[in-house]
Amino acid sequence: MAENNNTVTHYIKEFFENHPNEEIEHGKVVDYVFEHIPKARDPWRAIRKLYQEGWLIQVRKGVYKRIPGYKGHNVLAPFSSEVKEQIFKRDNYRCVICGNGKHNGYEIHADHIIPQAKGGKSTLENGQTLCSEHNLMKKRYGTVDFLGKYSKRMIERAKKFKDEKTEKMFKEILETLKKYGLS
Repeated sequence: MAENNNTVTHYIKEFFENHPNEEIEHGKVVDYVFEHIPKARDPWRAIRKLYQEGWLIQVRKGVYKRIPGYKGHNVLAPFSSEVKEQIFKRDNYRCVICGNGKHNGYEIHADHIIPQAKGGKSTLENGQTLCSEHNLMKKRYGTVDFLGKYSKRMIERAKKFKDEKTEKMFKEILETLKKYGLS
């Protein structure tokens, strides 16, 4: 019996090539992969990787499209070392959220304000310095969720220190998120 060397990525590409120019929810593609590889590991990640490499177009969250011949840009192009240094220098080598940085032993990261997966470029204007903790929180929760969770945490800290001005500011941030349907 011949061994099947087809990979998860192969079946994802096959599915999209058989459905050119169609907006397809990732669940349909995942089901197709599982038909061929019942114990496939993380086909969702493979779909996202094809998008990040510029092979697929993300129409909206969880919906992708393949245009034959399309070769988009690799959205995971990192900051160049020069741009990263400019970001750190501009932000005084400190996290723009908490102020921790090299001066007090914290690791810092150059972060994309608009994530690459949402079209953000690796430019000085789209970069900011974050400490490891805040960079991880942003990646884990997304920018809006992170802002909401951070605001709630800051409200509690402000109450603890009886800092009414800070408490008021973060409550206004939460209200703004609600106003625009983001929380």
